[in-house]
Amino acid sequence: MASSVEYVRYRIAPDRQKEFEDAYRTAAASLAAAPECLDYELTHCVEEPERYVLRIRWSSVEDHLRGFREGPHFPAFLDAVRPYVESIEEMRHYEPTDVAGTGGRTPSIFAWAGGAEAFGRLTEVFYGHVLRDPLLEPVFAGMDAGHPQHVALWLAEVFGGPSRYTDERGGHPHMTRRHLGRGITEAQRRRWVDLLLDSADEVGLPSDPEFRAVFVYYIEWGTRMALVYSGENPPPVDAADVPRWSWGQTPPWEPTTTTG
Repeated sequence: MASSVEYVRYRIAPDRQKEFEDAYRTAAASLAAAPECLDYELTHCVEEPERYVLRIRWSSVEDHLRGFREGPHFPAFLDAVRPYVESIEEMRHYEPTDVAGTGGRTPSIFAWAGGAEAFGRLTEVFYGHVLRDPLLEPVFAGMDAGHPQHVALWLAEVFGGPSRYTDERGGHPHMTRRHLGRGITEAQRRRWVDLLLDSADEVGLPSDPEFRAVFVYYIEWGTRMALVYSGENPPPVDAADVPRWSWGQTPPWEPTTTTG
């Protein structure tokens, strides 16, 4: 189930704007505490100063309408903003499309790394090492010949590239299911990380601290999630989107109880 963006458009008279913004500062505590809320932002129109737009990204429409509105955080939220409900001009949910990206001033991590070709080169070299490694070879023995390319598609999408893993391979639920029951050990996880980072050096991925910090952050997070799902009591496979990592923001995420 894909995330959903709710837009609430207000028209607020100038003499009420300070109180309006203060009300949302109070209401924001409820949004920040709600697991269904991924992020939020209140914006003020420059050209028409009476207009405000509240943007809230929910884990799904259902999670907003049934989870948040029927949950413990909604009453305090509504109490804070109730005086301004009459000023709402639109309140709708929107689904993200695949038309998304960053501006030309700051390239995505995908672009900074060298694009699809760089991730393809990385995974080909990496899995060549994996199949010769005594600790990891038993885990990947008999893997499909296309596996390195599939992982390259996953990494590319995670770091801001095209959504080919979602479109062609089934996205996050598919990746999660690939790890169920594999019993990966912490030693194997650490070796996987070490070999991947060595391979990144070998194929010439950027070595600047900013890129490597985000790259290593995801690799540590992703392999630890793989460890969780490969264990004896994995959480339910859910329908979350592929996580997206960017320069200054990484997505906090916890498995839900929704089965996929």
